[in-house]
Amino acid sequence: MQRDMRAGVGPREPKKRFGQHFLEPAWVDKVVRAIAPAPDETFLEIGPGRGALTRPLAARAGHVVAFEIDRDLARALRDEAIANVTVVEGDFLETTADRLRAALAEVPAGSRLRVAGNLPYNIASPILFALVGLHAAGIPLTDATVMLQREVADRLAAPPGGKEYGVLTALIGHRAAAERILKLPPGAFRPPPRVQSALVRLTFHAPSPAVRDEAVFHALVKALFSRRRKTLANALRAYPLPGGLEPGDLLARTGLDGRRRPETLALAELARLADGVAPPLAAPGPGAVL
Repeated sequence: MQRDMRAGVGPREPKKRFGQHFLEPAWVDKVVRAIAPAPDETFLEIGPGRGALTRPLAARAGHVVAFEIDRDLARALRDEAIANVTVVEGDFLETTADRLRAALAEVPAGSRLRVAGNLPYNIASPILFALVGLHAAGIPLTDATVMLQREVADRLAAPPGGKEYGVLTALIGHRAAAERILKLPPGAFRPPPRVQSALVRLTFHAPSPAVRDEAVFHALVKALFSRRRKTLANALRAYPLPGGLEPGDLLARTGLDGRRRPETLALAELARLADGVAPPLAAPGPGAVL
């Protein structure tokens, strides 16, 4: 079958099991302008699909490494043999920092590393967590500009106290600032999803506020938000406090009111609680340079 290579046009219908909704050509231009790719940049594209974004990214950026789980679409994109596009067939969620470094081996040194993608809505949150994990593992991601269900976009930017504020807000916000750039209607995609969409940019940064132990911070945040409507004194019982430490003692140590609900805690307060649980940092040994 002849394949039309215009943006957004491909050889077959979307596969439901991969949550595929392909971006329409008119919206491709808007999204690419918002991303603003440059020649000294390398893009990790998650879910290139029919290549609607891949081609304009490749025309403007230095290199594109495109991760596609659908082997038919991966083969079609690879067959185009775009000089500065590397197609990686497989699930992006299985990409480790070491595998990613290997995939980037041919990328010129000094190239800014950015992310773009039309994320499958059913696994968008795990992909966002994976990106934060890669950044934490030393992959120098600058930012990620991705299409998401608008509900997820709202959760990323939610302030404390609302129903949208939760684990996603806190754990992504600890390492990235979220900014909503564009609203996309269902008609921006084929087939149209049943939800509204948004283009969001995550700008990665060092952990803020810094915490003693990020694993403790993550586990505590998840435990607290599993009881988000309980009092803080009650919700803390979902987390195994060390060494006989009682919730009341931890709250006194951190200066937080146990009558508050977890959903009202700002990032700095969640970090303070995590540091109250984490073991103290080891004291420097004799002769250590401070």
